[in-house]
Amino acid sequence: MQRVALAPGLSLSRLVYGMMRIGEAADTGPAQIAARIEACLDQGITTMDQADIYGGYMGEEMLGDALAHAPELKSRIEIITKCGIVMPTGRHATARVKHYDTSRAHIEASVEASLRLMRVERIDLLLLHRPDPFLDPDDTGPALDALVASGKVGAVGVSNFRPHDLTLLQSRMSQPLVTNQIELSLGALEGFTNGDLAWLQERRMPVLAWSPLGGGSLFGGGGNERLTAALRAEAEAQGTDIAAVAVAWLLAHPARILPVLGTNNPGRIRKLSDATKVRIDRQTWFALYAAAMRRDVP
Repeated sequence: MQRVALAPGLSLSRLVYGMMRIGEAADTGPAQIAARIEACLDQGITTMDQADIYGGYMGEEMLGDALAHAPELKSRIEIITKCGIVMPTGRHATARVKHYDTSRAHIEASVEASLRLMRVERIDLLLLHRPDPFLDPDDTGPALDALVASGKVGAVGVSNFRPHDLTLLQSRMSQPLVTNQIELSLGALEGFTNGDLAWLQERRMPVLAWSPLGGGSLFGGGGNERLTAALRAEAEAQGTDIAAVAVAWLLAHPARILPVLGTNNPGRIRKLSDATKVRIDRQTWFALYAAAMRRDVP
C-alpha cells in the first residue's frame, strides 16, 4: 500500500479506514472492531479515522476497547481524530444548542478525553472538524501548537475548511497545518472546480476525502443513470466493482487524495484495497467526470 508523508515522522496509508459508523453495526464489541482493523492491516491500510463526535461521543471509546482487547494493534496503526463539534448529547448533553467550539479550553479537554478513551498516549493527527465562525485564531492557533509541542499530538490539520479559513488559522501558528479533509467524490465535484483542491495542490498539501462513494449514491440510488452505467461498464472491463472504480478515480488525481472509506461489513472491508488495482487513465477519468456532471466538458 502506497503511503503519503504529511509531516516529519508521520505518514498515512493511501487508503484510510473511516470509523464514523462504528456504532451502527450489529456487532460492535471489542473483538469485532479489532477484527475489522486486522482486515485493514492485512491490506496495508494502517490509518484509522475517528472523531470525538462519532457514535454519539462513544466511537473513540469503542476503538479504545478494541485496542485493549488486542493491544498489539496499537503500534501498527495511525489514529486521526477530530474535535470542535458540540452536540447536545452524550458528554455534552447539557449543551443548549449544537455549536462549534475551537477554544483552547475545549480543544485541550477534547484531546485529553480522546487520549483516555482510545487508550493511547498520542494522537497522530488532530483535525478541527468544522470551520468555526466564532473562531479566535489567537486562542486556537497557539493551543494547537502547544499540543504538538507537548507530544500529545503528532500533527494538526483541519476538516471542511475553505482556503481563507485555513490561512487565517495558519497565520497564528508556528506548526504547519498538514491536511484538509473535505468531501470529494463523483457525487461531490465542487472541490475540483471551486479552488479548494487547487489551493491545496499549490501548497503540496495532501487531501483527505470523506464520503468518497457519495454515501452510497454512486451504487445506483443517486438518480444519475449515466454515471451508474459508466461506472458499471468500467468495473466490468477491469473485473472489479463500482466502488473500486469510484475510489480509483480519486486515487488517479495528481492531488494525492487519500479516500476515507467507512464500512462495517467485513466482506467490504476485505475488498477496500481493490481500488489500488484499478487503472484510470486521463480519458477514463474524464469519461467518468462527464458522466458525473451529466454533460461533456465544455
